[in-house]
Amino acid sequence: MPFDKSDAETPNIIFIHAESMDGRVMGCMGHPAMQGATPNLDSLAQRGTLFREAYSNNPVCCPSRASMWSGKYPNYYDCWNNHEGLKEDVPVFQDVFDRAGYRTSAFGGLDYRWGKHSIRDRVGSWTRTAKIHRPINKMLMPVIVDDQPHPGDWEKSYQAVSEMREAARDKRPFMLYMTTGLVHPMFVTNNHYLNKIDEGKIRIPPGLKDVSEEKHPVDRYTRTTKNHERAMPTELVRQIRHIYFAMVAELDCVVGRVLDAVEKLGLSDSTYIIFSSDHGEMAGEHNQILKRTMYEPSIHVPMIISGPDVRQNAVVDTPVSLIDIYPTLMDMARLEYSDYADESVYPESLDGESLMPQLTDGRERERDWAFAEWHGDRCCTGSYMLRRDRWKLIHHIGYEPQLFDLAKDQWEMNNLASSEPGVVKELTGVLTDNFDCEGIDKRARKYDRECFRKWRAEQKKRGTYGEEMSRIYSGYSRLCLNDIVPWREQDEKIIEDWLGE
Repeated sequence: MPFDKSDAETPNIIFIHAESMDGRVMGCMGHPAMQGATPNLDSLAQRGTLFREAYSNNPVCCPSRASMWSGKYPNYYDCWNNHEGLKEDVPVFQDVFDRAGYRTSAFGGLDYRWGKHSIRDRVGSWTRTAKIHRPINKMLMPVIVDDQPHPGDWEKSYQAVSEMREAARDKRPFMLYMTTGLVHPMFVTNNHYLNKIDEGKIRIPPGLKDVSEEKHPVDRYTRTTKNHERAMPTELVRQIRHIYFAMVAELDCVVGRVLDAVEKLGLSDSTYIIFSSDHGEMAGEHNQILKRTMYEPSIHVPMIISGPDVRQNAVVDTPVSLIDIYPTLMDMARLEYSDYADESVYPESLDGESLMPQLTDGRERERDWAFAEWHGDRCCTGSYMLRRDRWKLIHHIGYEPQLFDLAKDQWEMNNLASSEPGVVKELTGVLTDNFDCEGIDKRARKYDRECFRKWRAEQKKRGTYGEEMSRIYSGYSRLCLNDIVPWREQDEKIIEDWLGE
């Protein structure tokens, strides 16, 4: 229930949410190239609890954040792709904190609402199951600059610190959310941050090969639509990874600015601090960049939490995910969700499991697995991930599954689905006991066709259909005239067959 403003026991909460950060790329996670490069995050882990196996619930920005902010898995609100976020009337955890009397603020791009992304993301997602093997993405080369590479994130940190000062003067518990643009590509940094990385310990991932050598058809489609059909040169991958790691080092400095202010304002003993990210970044693994896959660099996120009653220098290895954030926030603030779920706009319950038992006394989790789903562009079918213990199952609707033993195969090179049928059956059972994967996929495909038919009819009426499709399936942005491949008869035939025309 709402608390008295004078209640000194009510804690503050600071939630720092990065963009596109592979959760394994920190010194405290044992990453060899990052030793000494993330001192602030490493210190936060020492003062709190590190969740080493934390996952996003969706490997792209908007559905991931929509799920985290609403406390429901992406399919609950039909958050299928980067365009389909939450509608305006869907309540989020900030609404609960507002009603409870907290002073709340949010800095940076929230990116969980509906309708915020490009026509490329929309059409690319709607036509994914038609399986048009043409690129819809082009990426700029990595860049080293002389000046500050990401001034906007520093400005956000200054705004956050100013808000903390105001909140401290207000003597009212506050919840502050800050999201950064770091470490989302494009890949750009300067020598100051590059020098923080142990370049000699940057490992080049295996599997740099032409797309024709990919064994799984879903991977072949993903690489083609990402414009990664050729084997990436080793030195380019090394440069991408070096700059990406340097961007993480800069992010660490931005986080440090906020953490220093917490200490100087005397808030350390009364404030929970959460650090995480919406999803990861492939950074050359599996011959890919960006996200939109269920491989570890794309779906594994950081999760560090400190606070008044949080165990220090503790580690949790049981899989958790961003769906667990909402109920954890409620427990941190000593709020009961049921007190706020009395209105029709609120779901009856939250999908996650609070992390507080692990934070305070190290209890075992009731749920020993983490789940993710993806129904958007650059993946030609509904894909689901289940992580449990050492195993990761990737369940593709209509295709053979992938199974990886992450204890022995950190690069996810060896699909063990055929040699470990018992493990596949067990994990598939956990998946299907908790989620109607086939039904969810059917809903997503129906949505895709309905949206595309409507858009296609509008474009044909305007006479712009062929031009728009040629741009979308040539990389869409950052194109010069010679890059645009016309929309061909064979491409449209694929669309017609897919639509049943």
